[in-house]
This record gives sequence, structure tokens and C-alpha cells, in this order.
Amino acid sequence: MLSFGPAAWDADAIVTKDWLRWHQDYDSPNSSLARRLHVVQRDLRRALVEAPYDERGARRLISICAGDGRDVLPVLAEHDGGRTVTALLIERDPTLSQRARTAAIGLGLPGIEVRTADAGATDTYSDSQPAHLLLACGVFGNIIFNDVRRTIAMLRTLVVADGIVIWTRGRTDDGHDPSHDVRACFAEHGFSEMSFTSPADARFRVGMHRLTAHPAAVRSMPPATQMFRFI
Repeated sequence: MLSFGPAAWDADAIVTKDWLRWHQDYDSPNSSLARRLHVVQRDLRRALVEAPYDERGARRLISICAGDGRDVLPVLAEHDGGRTVTALLIERDPTLSQRARTAAIGLGLPGIEVRTADAGATDTYSDSQPAHLLLACGVFGNIIFNDVRRTIAMLRTLVVADGIVIWTRGRTDDGHDPSHDVRACFAEHGFSEMSFTSPADARFRVGMHRLTAHPAAVRSMPPATQMFRFI
């Protein structure tokens, strides 16, 4: 059985937080992070059924700040062995991105590209086609809200019409719940909510939105632009 190591962290954040130690909670079955992972994978299973697909019946997936791929890879393997999904996993940390590559090979997934790169830089996506599914897990809680707004606005260029985005955000220690601001921002930019999970006994929140606004002309992602930086 493959063992997935710690989830994603951004190199800019390493100096202030021990992400390796923090993410050990993923291996505790009843931890908030383990429960969040279960919800994300549940929503991805649904999205793999309900997302649009291309003329060949295939789907493209992008996972930003993908870590070792634990959100995505086991679900693709159980879905159909990854035969109808090609995926781009972007992770800045080389150790984690290599773990994702190794896991993809071990699971027999043929269509996985793991790119060691800055997921916040638009140039990282310059050769990528828009995705039918996109995951932004562990991102919005580590960036300022102006970057959250900018990133959600630019997701319109990263997903196809009716494409699905799965995202996470946590409640803060003072009781404030920024996930409601994130939901409002998705609505502002033409996304309709498919589901929202907010357990009363945990801080994590998981949302799933579909891009239902279909502009007459789809804008391309601007080059040499920074969507977000981890804080």
C-alpha cells in the first residue's frame, strides 16, 4: 500500500511554520485534516461524474498546491484507473512533487503530470488547456484576501464552461469564518455553488462550485502575473 506523506506547503511559508509536523495530523483518522481529506475526495468522486468532458469523453484536471497528490491520485485510481482523466498537479516543493510522481506510478496512473513550480504564477499554466475540474485545497487560508479574489477571478481562465472547482478554507481561531467571503467571491465571478461542507465540530470548510457564467469571449490568463503568494 502506498503511503502518502505530508500535504502541500509553499516554500515562502516554511520559515514561519513547520508544515511537515503540522501535516502529520493527516495520518490521524479523526483529525480535522483527515476529515477534510475525506470530504475533498468525496466531492471529487461526485465531480468526476458531473463535470463536463471533451469530445473523446475525457476530462482534464488541475490541482494547485497539490502537495503529494493525496487529494487526487487515489480517487483517480479507483475511478477508472485514470484512463479518462489527464491531470496536472502543481507543487512548489521538490520533495513533495517527487512523492506525487512516485505515487502516480505506483497507482498505475498514465496521464499524470506533476510540475515542480509556483502555482501562484500565471506562467506556470502557459501551456495548459483549461480544465474540467480544478482543486484549490490548502490555498485560500494561506494567502491574503486580495489574492483570494484575484485567484478566483483568474480561475475563469483555468476551467472550461461548466467546469467544477473544489476548494477549502478554515475557520479562524477567533470564530470568524472567511469561507463565507470565499463563497461570495465565487458567486461574484460567475460560479454557482454545488455543495458546501462546514461541520460544527471542526474548523475546515470544503466548497464545490461550477462555472455557470459563459462570457461571449473567454479571456486568456495574463502572462507574468502573480495570482497569489503564501504568507
